[in-house]
Amino acid sequence: MFGLGRSGEDALLRRILVVEDDALVAFDNEHGLSDAGFTVVATVDTAEDAERRIAAGGIDLVLADVSLRGERTGIDVARAAHAAGIPLLFVTGQCPAEARAFAAGCLAKPYSRADLLAAIAAIEAKRAGRKMRRLPRALHLFGD
Repeated sequence: MFGLGRSGEDALLRRILVVEDDALVAFDNEHGLSDAGFTVVATVDTAEDAERRIAAGGIDLVLADVSLRGERTGIDVARAAHAAGIPLLFVTGQCPAEARAFAAGCLAKPYSRADLLAAIAAIEAKRAGRKMRRLPRALHLFGD
């Protein structure tokens, strides 16, 4: 399990929805997250499928690309996650400016598995009121 010296059960982000249209990236994220002790509740490639999964509940964090299959984008997913009170981390090549209003942060592609895990840890720490000593260079956290 990916240990972070956590405090506060409400800060734990264990059940993750992956929203990614690149099958190779999705596969790598699924395996990396599972190997680190996270539960990938689903991997979807459209905003509509992501919104259905978010509405069903049981998700602690959404990882989403901005570009998805279909006409809708990760911004739509971010709005749905925000409305449901679920933090969303964009994992994308170009972080959109409007993401700040709906997302917990943005991790720029390409990123390593270690950077992805560190980004999740940073979001957990922020939710628990702790400060991370070192953030991945490609991570931008949003909010207070």
